[in-house]
Amino acid sequence: MRATVFFAFALASSTILLGACAGTEPIRSTANLTVIEGAGDLPSPQRADLVAPDRVTLIGPLDTIRVEVFGVPELSRQVQVDSSGRIALPLLGVVDARGKTSSELSREIEAGLAGRYVRNPSVTVSIESAVSQVVTVDGQVIEPGLYPVTNQMTLLRAVASARGLTEFAKQDDVVILRTVNGQRMAGLYNIGAIRRGVYDDPAIYANDVVLVGDSPQRRLFRDFVAVAPLLAAPIVAILQ
Repeated sequence: MRATVFFAFALASSTILLGACAGTEPIRSTANLTVIEGAGDLPSPQRADLVAPDRVTLIGPLDTIRVEVFGVPELSRQVQVDSSGRIALPLLGVVDARGKTSSELSREIEAGLAGRYVRNPSVTVSIESAVSQVVTVDGQVIEPGLYPVTNQMTLLRAVASARGLTEFAKQDDVVILRTVNGQRMAGLYNIGAIRRGVYDDPAIYANDVVLVGDSPQRRLFRDFVAVAPLLAAPIVAILQ
């Protein structure tokens, strides 16, 4: 489904380019995507868009959790999950906590301790505090993951939070996915153009998804980018 949407996005972007060159061809939308002519940037989300829907509570990066090992107080402690979703525990070392429920992580720690270190361990994991205002940064960045959003977060700062671009990342293939007033939207950006000051570094909001560089979806944009890299402004569209 996502590939279909991005293919439609790429076709619509190509149509915009042809229209600009010929001066007569109108912008053409598709059944899956509506291009917003002259938008210039993704609009800001509404308050309701910033609230995540109810779901199973999973441990994520930068959450603070409490690990209690019954009868072994020296192994019990409060720890913060790092930006990659891992925690460090005595005896066990680094444990991947990302995407697990409290009970799943409890069982994993029990299994690690059983036999070798603690006889019949009983472990309880509780989430002390969760980071709910996060942006997802994925693709050709050094540390893909979830990162906390402040009121000063921008695209370049989100990429910097993920420790920057990988060596061969494609700076002209950056997509921001966002929900605005319940409607899914996408903006296609060029990090190189932003760094040169061609257009502003766009604001990033909670629940945004930033996809950087080469991927099966990004390659669908290659024809458009090869002809005329995004320089003057990003392309903004509504996803149907």
